[in-house]
Amino acid sequence: MHLVPAERAGHRTIDGHRVCDAIAAIGDPGHVRAWADRFSLLADPGRLALLLALHRAGPIAVSDLAVATGMKDTAVSQALRLLRAAGVVEGEKDGRVVRYRVVDDDTAALLKHCTAEDL
Repeated sequence: MHLVPAERAGHRTIDGHRVCDAIAAIGDPGHVRAWADRFSLLADPGRLALLLALHRAGPIAVSDLAVATGMKDTAVSQALRLLRAAGVVEGEKDGRVVRYRVVDDDTAALLKHCTAEDL
């Protein structure tokens, strides 16, 4: 199957079939962008620590996450706001306390591979 876009069709290739396989592997640019955005969320050590804690500990409050990660409450809240906006975490109110959890299955699958035992 010939997948080289018309604007690149004139470029010289060594292994044309591999070029087509590579283009197929890359897939939809929107899908690539979504994964790049997900990885950028994980690229910050503070956010990654929060996500690992949420993934392992389950629903947990901001102040408890701050103690677990060594971050300030305000930094935890700011990171959670970003993660919530990205659809990665969700908060559930219990009286005056909001407990957060990971709700994005793809991110949860990535976090499973990032546990301390696997490093």
